[in-house]
Parts: sequence; structure tokens; C-alpha cells
Amino acid sequence: MTGAGTGPATTSPTSAPVTLLIADDDEVTRSGLRMLLAARPGIAVVGEAADGVEAVEQVRRLRPDVVLMDVRMPRRNGIEATRQLLAESAEPPKVVVITTFENDGYVTAALSAGASGFLLKRLPVQQIAEAVRVVAAGEAILFPAALRRMVAARPLGSAEALPQAALTGREEEVLRLMATGLSNPEIAESLTVSLETVKTHVGNVLTKLGAQNRTHAVVIAYESGLVVPGFAG
Repeated sequence: MTGAGTGPATTSPTSAPVTLLIADDDEVTRSGLRMLLAARPGIAVVGEAADGVEAVEQVRRLRPDVVLMDVRMPRRNGIEATRQLLAESAEPPKVVVITTFENDGYVTAALSAGASGFLLKRLPVQQIAEAVRVVAAGEAILFPAALRRMVAARPLGSAEALPQAALTGREEEVLRLMATGLSNPEIAESLTVSLETVKTHVGNVLTKLGAQNRTHAVVIAYESGLVVPGFAG
């Protein structure tokens, strides 16, 4: 699995586990994920939901750190549920979309709605568990190649759409590196600057673009044409 935040994440024995809600309309998938993830260190599965409506209700009741959200669910799909969760709370959970197909057009919409990333259901459970921990720590899960393919299928605008956001040259550079899937420490190493400096630039980029998180900022970068499919940093 490649992307931001996919390096080793350590969990202190004394730190509280990441609380997780699993939302999937397939009972077998949902139960399987719960059993496998509950057995991983640093994760506590606190609940399940069979559709988007139930997912929102369970989040209100259980207040998990992370929601593993299927896209296609009855009553309310994962995109609509994600948008509602992030709009109604000052401290919403991190949402990770989990889907069967990496070229699923719904995934880009979910990222734009504020999801912190997406995973494929076929990934090994240890990678899904690591992604849950990474997202809970404030990073994002990006699959740059898959994201490029999805955005490439949509009409791109012009990089001139971004100047109204008044990004500095360094902020644009940081955004381009974010789009390749680099984490903050990797960006700091690439630019030979401190981690705190990178965090400041990332925060400025999110604010100026009006992005919910770094993943949404990357989607904006692709759709504006600032970053084009095939960009490799």
C-alpha cells in the first residue's frame, strides 16, 4: 500500500486504542472485518452499521475515532453519510472509505466530501489496521496511481483556477508533493525543511483551498489542473 501516512505507526502500550466503527451493508464482510481488526493491537471496534443512516446514528452515540465506511449502502450511501458526519460535528471522526474497486467513481466524490482516504477491501488486514491507526493520528491514506486514474476520467480545469486561493510558490510545491502521496516527514526530507514548517504549509494550503483535509486538497489540485495525471514529483 502506497500513500501518505503508510509508514510504520507505533502504538504505545499505555496509549488508548483507536476506536473504530465499521459500516458495511454486507453482514459477512462487516463481521469479518470486525473479528480481524478487533484482534489487531491498538484498535477497539466499538460498533457496526448496516447502512449510512445507521452509521450516522452510531457515530452520534459511540463517538468513534475512525469510521470504516463502505460506499454502496442502502437508505444512505457512504458518500452522503460522510458528508453529513463531517458537516454536523465540530470534531467529527476520521472517515476511511473502503471499496471493492479502486476505479470506483464514488471514491473521488467521497474524498471531496471529506473522507481521509480510501482502502480496497482486498488488502491484507494488517494494512487495513495500519491505515486505521495512521488516519486516527491525523495523516491521510492516498493511493496516488488510483487517484490519478479516477481524476483523469473527469474534465480538468486550468491551473489558473488556483491563483484565487493565493497559494505561495512553496505552498504549491508542498501541494504537488502531497499529490504524490508523501507524508509530512517525507515532504520535510524532500524540501530539506523542518517538519513543523511542512505542517504550517499544509495547514495554509487546506485553509486557502477550503479543503476539509489533505486528501480533499489533492483532489482539488488534480481537478484544477495544477497536478496532472502522471505527475511523479
